[in-house]
Amino acid sequence: MYWDNIHNRLAPDAGPEHFKSYAARAPLATHWRQATCEEYECDQFLHGFVLTVDLSTELGQKQWYYVAKVDRERSYSIQRLNQFIVKVIYGPGNPCFEPNRSNHRVPVGRPPFYLVADGDWRGNPRRTPMYHHRRVEDFIEDFALHQDKIAVVRKRG
Repeated sequence: MYWDNIHNRLAPDAGPEHFKSYAARAPLATHWRQATCEEYECDQFLHGFVLTVDLSTELGQKQWYYVAKVDRERSYSIQRLNQFIVKVIYGPGNPCFEPNRSNHRVPVGRPPFYLVADGDWRGNPRRTPMYHHRRVEDFIEDFALHQDKIAVVRKRG
């Protein structure tokens, strides 16, 4: 093995044509859906959070306007620190301020795609198509047979 500076990882001495890669993939588009803070168990939803607003700035005034006049989704209490600084305390059970809660995703319960391809992270030089196992048992068996084949070759020397 040698260090590959281009990919910043160890590269084997053998070419990618001597490797086989196994992967279980669950793409966002097909295996996940957007979720509420409660379903996702968002940290801010579970434990609450604090928004500190500086009323002396334009941003702080916009934040305060949103909290006081627009936002009807959350309940809060206020702690005034001085003339310009206000802490808005949101208790547990309030949705977070993540935009569209885009990172809140939960699995839909669909099994992953079990893929087997020739080559490794450097590519598939033979351009053989990727094989998609329909059952996890077949995927595991394929992997085990491949490992056995490697063990036999190593034993022979």
